[in-house]
Order: sequence, then structure tokens, then C-alpha cells
Amino acid sequence: MEPVSATGSEATPNSIPKYKRVLLKLSGEVLGGESRQGICPEFVHEIATRVREVRDLGVEVVVVVGGGNIFRGYQGSQQGIERSTGDYMGMLATVINSLALQDALEKQGAPTRVQSAIAMSQVCEPFIRRRAVRHLEKGRIVIFGAGTGNPYFSTDTTAALRANEIGADVILKATKVDGIYDKDPAKYDDAVRYDRITYSEALEKRLQVMDATAFSLCRDNNMPIIVFSLYEEHGIRDVVLGKASGTVVSG
Repeated sequence: MEPVSATGSEATPNSIPKYKRVLLKLSGEVLGGESRQGICPEFVHEIATRVREVRDLGVEVVVVVGGGNIFRGYQGSQQGIERSTGDYMGMLATVINSLALQDALEKQGAPTRVQSAIAMSQVCEPFIRRRAVRHLEKGRIVIFGAGTGNPYFSTDTTAALRANEIGADVILKATKVDGIYDKDPAKYDDAVRYDRITYSEALEKRLQVMDATAFSLCRDNNMPIIVFSLYEEHGIRDVVLGKASGTVVSG
């Protein structure tokens, strides 16, 4: 029997996803559009379109989004806010972003649930692993907000933790560039992109794509990471189909 795509037509080899369940990690700044501040409804809609494309392939999609477009706990602590308080403020910012993305997805007909690590039952569900998995099995997109619910942990670490908890096949780390480089390609013309790199190499070289805790958690549980450019048209879909370039971080 020929494989069938999510739209019901026969799938070609180039349209068959490589993964069944993926976790997409987005920075909060991407929701701010060109200014990278606040929330830009037009760009949120564009991101929702790209996420929906992946769901329409029959892939189960989980999203973790940061809150840097609204507030960063670490930066707040440098300005005099107590670190734990600042981190909780940043977690609340991720929930705001999660609700904005949920709204955009559902306006495009993609059923979505937001689960928060901090209880706020009037606006979203609490994080319950088994419930999240059930949502995925029913074809719903799940967005995890409020980080891990604990200060001193980044949303990169949240992505690594949740990916392992819900049994994702891969973490898709969306960035401004098409992979991991040995130095900042925006500053250095001779920057070299890695096609593949190990977790240990990423830690030893102090590559600033994800923090050390996230890399270590992925290494200890053999969770692969693909770093790719969000700004390529259909970029998320192409990564899921194995068409896009990027850097694979694995054991």
C-alpha cells in the first residue's frame, strides 16, 4: 500500500517525514519580528503557518518558546531584580508568548493546547506528561510554557527535559543562521559551519547555541538536536523532511 499524506493524497518519498514526534525550540525574540521586542502578530502568524505545515504532514509537534522578547530573568538580575524573581517573571513571559502562538495556530485550524509548569488554570492547562502525550496522539499541537517551573533553568534546558519526557525523536532548534559555526558568522567571514558535531565537542568548544545543562541532558539521554535557520521559507518542514541543511548534534 502506498503511504498517504495528511491531506489524503499519495505521498512521494520526498514528502515522507523522517520523524514521528518533534520538539521545536523557538526563541522569544522571533515573535517580535524585526524589532525582536514585544509580539508582532504578523510574524507570529507566519511562524504558526510553518508549524502547521509540519503538523499537516502527520507529525506530532511540541513547541517550547522563550520569553526574551518580553523579559529575561538574567538580564533583570543585572539591573537589580533578585534572580529568582526575575526568572519567574521570564517564565510568565513565555506563557504570554505561548498563548499568542496558540491563538495564531487555532485561527489556522490547528488544534493547540498550552501547558504551563506554573499553575494558572484560567488560561492554560498544568503540565501533565501523560495528558500532553494524549494530546499529541489526537493530532493537537502542544506548547509548553513557564519553562521547568524553576528559576536558574533556561528554556533550552526546558526543551531538552520535555523532549525526553514526551519521547520526542529530535529537538529542532530554530536560530537566525543555518547551523552551528565555530564563531559568529555575522562577525567573521571565515566562520565555518559544522554539518555534524557531538555533544561533547559542543560543550568543549563552548558553542553558544544551547546552554551546557541542555547539551548535557541531551547527551546523557542520546537526544539528537538539529540546529537550522527559521528564516528559510518552509524551513521547519524541510528539516522534518530531511531536505534542509543544518547542524546535527548527536553522540
